[in-house]
Amino acid sequence: MANSGWLEQYQSLGVLERVGGQFVLTVVVAIVVLGMIHRHGTDAVTKARRSPIISLCIGTPTLLVISGLTAAGYYMLGSSVGTFFGVVLIAIGFAALPTSIAIGFVAIGQGITGRLGRTKLWHGILMGGLLAGLSGVSLSATLVAVTITGTLGTGALVRILFGAGGTTSPEERTVPPANKI
Repeated sequence: MANSGWLEQYQSLGVLERVGGQFVLTVVVAIVVLGMIHRHGTDAVTKARRSPIISLCIGTPTLLVISGLTAAGYYMLGSSVGTFFGVVLIAIGFAALPTSIAIGFVAIGQGITGRLGRTKLWHGILMGGLLAGLSGVSLSATLVAVTITGTLGTGALVRILFGAGGTTSPEERTVPPANKI
């Protein structure tokens, strides 16, 4: 496998270019993701914001599996048999990872702006973009921020996509409430 050199290209950028690039990229991806999967995206942001520990616990193994499948697909591209399967695995990873990272940044941004009295979604998008941009100061800060937000977003998306209705939707209850006869 040939080295693509993306890490060296990233490190060769100036600090302001990395900060600005990560801010713009995060804001654009968040707008696209929350615009395309509007109901699930905003529900995932709300769920990640209300119960981040559960989302982190569910998101950690899920993010490891998605990252592992994407890496396996990248290594499969070198073989003749693996080209077909490698492209599919990379496509799944490139669809899931930026989506979950954007939702994680927006959830953290929404939590910060909520403490400041601003509860609109676009406030969270801009604050999440600002946090992503500020993490561009160093490579290690970027890796930590992307790992945490990716885990948070992945856990929230899994909880939204595969979760049950719960007690928030009483019309789907199977057992009548205890205080009614």
